[in-house]
Amino acid sequence: MKMRTLGRSPLKVAPLAFGGNVFGWTADEATSFALLDAFVDAGFNLVDTADVYSYWVPGHRGGESETVLGKWLKRSGNRERVVLATKLGKPMGPDLQGLSPVYIARAVEASLQRLQTDYIDLYQAHDDDAQTPLADTLGAFSRLIEQGKVRVIGASNYSAARFGEALAVAQRHLLPRYETLQPEYNLYERFAYERDYAPLLASEQVGVIPYFALASGFLTGKYRSAADFAGRARAGMLSRYDQPRGWRIVEALHDVAARSGATPTQLAIAWQLARPEMTAPIASATTLTQLGELLKAATLELSAADRAALDDASRED
Repeated sequence: MKMRTLGRSPLKVAPLAFGGNVFGWTADEATSFALLDAFVDAGFNLVDTADVYSYWVPGHRGGESETVLGKWLKRSGNRERVVLATKLGKPMGPDLQGLSPVYIARAVEASLQRLQTDYIDLYQAHDDDAQTPLADTLGAFSRLIEQGKVRVIGASNYSAARFGEALAVAQRHLLPRYETLQPEYNLYERFAYERDYAPLLASEQVGVIPYFALASGFLTGKYRSAADFAGRARAGMLSRYDQPRGWRIVEALHDVAARSGATPTQLAIAWQLARPEMTAPIASATTLTQLGELLKAATLELSAADRAALDDASRED
């Protein structure tokens, strides 16, 4: 398995990231520990979480995922085997959001405590903060790097224009730059990324860690019609894909799976990894069976014909 570099940083990762949004939510502590053990034992190392996970669950306050991950790091002794990525900036309550220098200094300490570690490998702005000048945000991140609390910084949910501006500000003020970006990207949501982001990220050698790689599970192949997810917890998220084009993509995944021996899940991820600028798509699992299926995608190479079939099925209407 070929390792990939996070932007221009010295950090190298396997080509699949474990999405930690499930820790302490749909995967309890024991299950999360087993999944993390299996993930690392298989040679993978990038684990992505955020301070806001899982603030949206009734009774949760945020920080649940980081807390579970911190307990695992302490119990397993695997801190040096993991590239630990977390994020800040999403709302977690009154005055608990944004990218001001004061809040960044506060948020990092809370994350470090929950994660039970002295440093974060990849610290990411989870959302743009238009109220704070980019130079102020990057300056605050620079201080964290100088203090040894953070190694590399990245961003998520920035527009292409804003991300390009952030890179320019970093260069102009001699500040650390965002080495990675987390955009939404998958077979269904592909055109904004390919049109607006890909040229910039490729030319600037920015690492790409796309989220919703499986479109909230829509691309796993387990749904063949809207009736299959009706009444499920994810129904609201999946309804956006209930379009002729969405089902055309699903059918193409099944067709390619039938002749290739791979699963729709593996094909959807392998299709992303075929892009040269891709670093490590984020995907989550709540069972060891699901995880095993995901990991095989990292070494799956699509034939030209199979990739063309998926490109054609997912073309813009």
